[in-house]
This record gives sequence, C-alpha cells and structure tokens, in this order.
Amino acid sequence: MPATVSSKRYAQAVFEIARENGELEKWRPDLKKITELAQDSETVSLLENPKVPFDLKAKLAQEKLGKVSPLALNLAYILILKGRLRSIPQIADEYQRLLDEHRGIRHTEVTTAIPLDDTSKRKIARSLETMTGKKLSLSLKVDADIIGGFVARIDDSLIDCSIRSELEQMKKGLAETAS
Repeated sequence: MPATVSSKRYAQAVFEIARENGELEKWRPDLKKITELAQDSETVSLLENPKVPFDLKAKLAQEKLGKVSPLALNLAYILILKGRLRSIPQIADEYQRLLDEHRGIRHTEVTTAIPLDDTSKRKIARSLETMTGKKLSLSLKVDADIIGGFVARIDDSLIDCSIRSELEQMKKGLAETAS
C-alpha cells in the first residue's frame, strides 16, 4: 500500500530525529514493534475506542510495546491520539525507504516471467547495479505476459529487457518496412 502524505511526513520526522541522534538503526525494531501492535485487532479496537481514556490507552500501548525508546513510545502515543495507528506500516516502509536512500540504496521492482532462484536474482542485481552505478534492493514480481527476460523499474526509469518488448519492436519494424 502506498504511503499517504501524512505517513510520509511522520516517517520524515522520525528519520530526521533518528539521524540527528545517530540512531538510524535503533528505530527499525521500534517501528516493527509498533507495526505489530497495530496489527493486533483486539488491542487496536481498544486504542481506537473514544470511550477509553487516553491514559489507559497509553498504559496499554506501553505494556504491549515493551522495551522501546521513549521517542518511539511518544510516536505511538501521537498516532493513537490522532487516530492514525493503522498508518504505522506505511510509516515504517517509508522510513526504510528513507534509510536506504540515505545509504545510497535504490529500490527496484523487477518483473520476470517465472520465479527466479537466488543465483539469477544476484545476476540481475549485479547487471542492474553495473548499468545504473547504484546499489539496488530488488523486489520481485512474476508476470507470464512478458514471456521471458525481465522488466526493471528503478525510481522513474524503466529498463525493459523482456521478450514481449523485443517481439513488439520486431513487429513494429516489420510493419514499417512493409508499408
């Protein structure tokens, strides 16, 4: 699910705080714990209930989260107070994206016709990293319609090395020479 504007703002704020405090890695497990809390439907129903006083919600959240940093606990409190606890998965994803970007890692969506084994994944990753000059993190999709090869989306760029694309180009070339 794509991050909303508010999720991006929360993630950016968390990232800036983490960077200023030199705690970029420390936030990842804390965000994971808050995400797990948001996935507990029984707990979330209590935390979202307007009839439950905030101090009880805060106590419940603190008990469920266990040991997290005070700043992460404050984030959970703010999300509960604003009724946005369910947006924490998008906040955590956006935080990870910001962290990867900070490290020079770009997220890449690679689509293949069949599932890839680890060797093929590494081969495609190395090839794309050589082509772009960037460190990449791959997420894989399967779409039989591309017939073979792969299609990679890196930021706003599209690298289409699919058989379908080559066949379409051949068809176009043949149509141009026939006319």
